[in-house]
Amino acid sequence: MKLNPKNGIDQLLFGMKQNDVIALYGTPDKRFEDDDNNIIFLYNKHKLRLTFYEDEDFRFGYIITSNPEATLLDKKVVGINAEQLKNELPFKSWELEEFDTTENHFNESNWLTLQSEYGTIIRVELGAIINEKDEFDWKFNTNKKGK
Repeated sequence: MKLNPKNGIDQLLFGMKQNDVIALYGTPDKRFEDDDNNIIFLYNKHKLRLTFYEDEDFRFGYIITSNPEATLLDKKVVGINAEQLKNELPFKSWELEEFDTTENHFNESNWLTLQSEYGTIIRVELGAIINEKDEFDWKFNTNKKGK
């Protein structure tokens, strides 16, 4: 399960429509709307939560995973010490947000969040990038297929 900053995860590219994702991963285990009317797909086997943005014609734009096989630049992520991983990555700018037992380590240039608990990464969040025109930089051409 390869996380591709600015692009997506595995075969899934930011900008895909729901049908494109279903063609690759099958019907989600759960599908629901969040408070912003975005569509959320949950895939239990892959430990994936995918968000399709309502205000972007329901394009795929956000990933949350706790899959222990997730890799980032060929490095395992989930279950790894957060500080150790951050030191091994080429991303040098991190914002830290602390909660009760968890911390969010956020790298804005890749829209990447490493969430840790007790110093160990428990999940990863990755979002589509917004370009200098203040628009999403979609990696998938939705004119080809899917709705």
